[in-house]
Amino acid sequence: MRPLGRDRCLELLASVPVGRVVFSMRALPAIRPVNHLVDGNTIVIRSNLGGALASAATQSGAVVVAYEADTFDLEAQTGWTVVVTGAARLILDAALQARYEQLLRPWVDEPMNCVIGIDCDLVTGYELSPVTV
Repeated sequence: MRPLGRDRCLELLASVPVGRVVFSMRALPAIRPVNHLVDGNTIVIRSNLGGALASAATQSGAVVVAYEADTFDLEAQTGWTVVVTGAARLILDAALQARYEQLLRPWVDEPMNCVIGIDCDLVTGYELSPVTV
């Protein structure tokens, strides 16, 4: 495993449409797969205000989450993984909300009535290379 720099991590994260957001629900870890986009130093996802993450962000103003995405080729034994840790908060600016709603279409058939931005405060990543003997 080879560590990756911040810029490469964000580039890789932007190259895939889906990741997993990790947050606390009733004092326990919860993980949800979501589609995303990367806008500068912010990961953008859409959610339902009744969902656990959106509810936590609404109550607290911001909640600390982790976001992870990866790609692996099992046959070639290669791939990469990126983990971002940062504050997740509702995006309340109407112009930004409209922009992100146009750019990011949820994959689930449920109403997604809020946009959440995750700050890329701590970014780590690793690239996996095949083992040579």
